[in-house]
Formats: sequence, structure tokens, C-alpha cells
Amino acid sequence: MAANGMGTFAGKVAFVTGGASGIGRAAALAFAREGASVVVADVSEQGNQETLRLVEGLGGRALAVLCDVTNAAEVKAALTKTVEAFGRLDFAFNNAGIEPRKAVPTADYDEEEWNRIIDINLRGVFLCMKHEIPLILKQGGGAIVNTSSGAGIIGIKGSPAYTAAKHGVIGLTKAAALDYAAQNLRINAVCPGYIETPMMHRFTGGTPEGRAKVIGEEPIGRMGKPEEIAAAVVWLCSAAATFMVGHAMVIDGGQTIQ
Repeated sequence: MAANGMGTFAGKVAFVTGGASGIGRAAALAFAREGASVVVADVSEQGNQETLRLVEGLGGRALAVLCDVTNAAEVKAALTKTVEAFGRLDFAFNNAGIEPRKAVPTADYDEEEWNRIIDINLRGVFLCMKHEIPLILKQGGGAIVNTSSGAGIIGIKGSPAYTAAKHGVIGLTKAAALDYAAQNLRINAVCPGYIETPMMHRFTGGTPEGRAKVIGEEPIGRMGKPEEIAAAVVWLCSAAATFMVGHAMVIDGGQTIQ
């Protein structure tokens, strides 16, 4: 499929948060390859513009908007610009998120850090869905995919806020999926393992040792690629996944089944 209006998503519009890099950028490109118009929403102006350039390089239609997902007014404004530019909204990939600054046991965890992670990784998904859902329903339905994590289905030592937020995304996804399943709006989640992204580079400290430790936890013997997660996101939005509702799809090289 190509981003020339001839793909399976021709005439459709996808809204991607955290689209300035990593999984979000890969998803924006994957939607464009299927013919969708893409809105890239992120707090990084430089990253937004680079993703926009890459989508347009594929021949796709795109719009870049600055958007802090913890700010309801910014989320609503970004979605208003989406409809103004492309006339509709069919798909949303709520992917914006952050990693913990460091591992800290629960009793010693900083309250500000807790609030920061919960605000972006969980509340941000809620705010986006709150404003996306009415727009998608206007088109007679569509699909939303939220980014959880392997940390959404297992506990991560020293990471209570991230673990709680990602578990919360799965719960939120399931509740919202039940709310709108009968209205042809399917809501699912993806749970990536260790993926080669700028966030993972920060998580490993950017060192060979940190990288080797992470890869050592992956039974498949490597980190995943952003494109592998993007492919799952696009599939969940496609006609091939019309019976998938409220599912948390784990894509982690076997990490969480050990």
C-alpha cells in the first residue's frame, strides 16, 4: 500500500500523539502508507516537523500540531485543527508517554515524579479519548489504540508510578471499549516490550552495558523495532481486526512470559 490515496485507509484520518519520534513516528508513517491523512501531535516542535517531512516524503497528507496531552485545552485544540484540516477523525493512537527518571522503591518514591508520570501516561490517554470519541462517533465509528506496556501486565521493581499508569491504561481501555463497542468504535491497547526508541536510549543510559542488560531480558535476543509496534497499531485499526474489542496486545519478544 502507498500513501497516495490508494491504501486501505484512503479517505481516513489518523491522530497520533507522541508522534515526534519512536513508536509514534513509525505509526504516523504506517498510517500514511495505508493512505490515511495523519495528524502528528507532540510537545516537540522539531520532532513534529521531522515526522511531517517524512510523511510528506511518502506522498502522504499530514499536519503537525503542538500538543501537551495533560492540557485538556491543547488536546481539544489539536483535534479541532484536525477536523478543520481534514474534515473528520477515524483513528487515534494515544501513544504519548514518558519513562521514569530512575528506579526508586515505592515508599521512597517522589510524589512529584508520581504525579508527572500518572499525569502524562494515564490522564493524558483519558483526556485524548474524551475529546476523540465524539469526533469518531460522528463518522459512524472507527478505532482507537492506546499505548500501555509490558509494565501494564507485570510488576516492575522500582517503578511504581509507571507500572500503575500502564496497568491503568489497560483498565481504561477495557472500560471505554465496553462503553462504545455497540457504536462501531473499537478501542484496544498495545503493550510493547523493549523497543529501539529515543526513550529506550535514555532508559539504558545510552551505554553498551545498559543496552546489553535490556537485550538480556528479551528471549528473542534483541529489542523490538518501532515499525513492529506500528504494524500492530495499524492492524488493530483495520477491517481485519473488526472483532477485536478491549484487547491488550502484548508485543514484547516473549519478555513477559518468562
